[in-house]
Amino acid sequence: MDAKAAIKEIKQGHVSPLYLCYGTEKYQIQEFIGVLKETIVDRDQQDFGIATFDLVETPIEVVIEEAETLPFLVERKLILVRDSSLFTAGKEGGKIQHKVEALLSYIENPAPHSVIVFVVQGEKLDERKKIVKTMKTAATVLSFMPLGGGELTQWVARQAEKQGCTIGRDAAEALITAAGVQMAALATEMDKLCLYAGKGGVIGVDAINLLVARSTEQNVFVMVECIAGLKLEQAMDIFYDLLKQREEPIKIAALIARQFRIMLQVKDLARQSYSQQQIASQLGLHPYAVKIAGEQARKFEPAKLRGVLSELAQLDYQMKSGRIDKVLGLELFLLKLAV
Repeated sequence: MDAKAAIKEIKQGHVSPLYLCYGTEKYQIQEFIGVLKETIVDRDQQDFGIATFDLVETPIEVVIEEAETLPFLVERKLILVRDSSLFTAGKEGGKIQHKVEALLSYIENPAPHSVIVFVVQGEKLDERKKIVKTMKTAATVLSFMPLGGGELTQWVARQAEKQGCTIGRDAAEALITAAGVQMAALATEMDKLCLYAGKGGVIGVDAINLLVARSTEQNVFVMVECIAGLKLEQAMDIFYDLLKQREEPIKIAALIARQFRIMLQVKDLARQSYSQQQIASQLGLHPYAVKIAGEQARKFEPAKLRGVLSELAQLDYQMKSGRIDKVLGLELFLLKLAV
């Protein structure tokens, strides 16, 4: 079952007594937990109906004891449990010893008055563990991973619709380019943009350029995009803006090198028939970043990308050793790159 289907079931009143949520997309996990909170416990009774535990500090048997204890002033209670090792291959940072048998026994006969949600911030579960196999059989296990390139733009459009606004594909992509791929940051920016546009308003690229501040990393990303599109004047404007913001030229050069390295890696893996999701997993990147890097990489031959990385390595040495003025060196590199 995926998260959408689970949310649909919850809203229809079908709530599982046990959930195991894992993945790297924290915003989606919190959204899911928010739906559970609204369904299980009235807002004015959440102090009595919600308990939170961290297995770094609390043995699992204490969580089970809480689940088996009858709730006070509420029909059902929600128990949120953060885990970093019980369901994964990771090593526990604390010294707590967990009696996993207590959880295995509870899974066989969960309390009808409690809903336990285990939250694992990690890409995978340890499939070798008995507790993971048991949870997959008897509980609801949900994966919350980053959305793919097209899915992320669709999600942005849905966020606008929820607030009575509309945003086109170009504007959605401009927002992702400016704000990054983290859904929490995108949601915050969407709140601001929808407030600016008003009910029934249309969010355009101009509004995004006006209201959304880009980080240094995103500015460099856009600068490389301009270079790939032979828009030298725009690329240099971004570079000078970064200097006005007192960004260190060596840091800017390192970020440019990172983007070109990603482009080369994406190009090489794509030639080996890796899918976008596989490349993202292999490189530890968001699928949308892989999508954009792939589009940028098409404008360069592999030999050109390797040459650029070699020149950046040489420029880095020259700047750090004082053999060239840092600003001048980066200016000359950008001018040469756009030729």
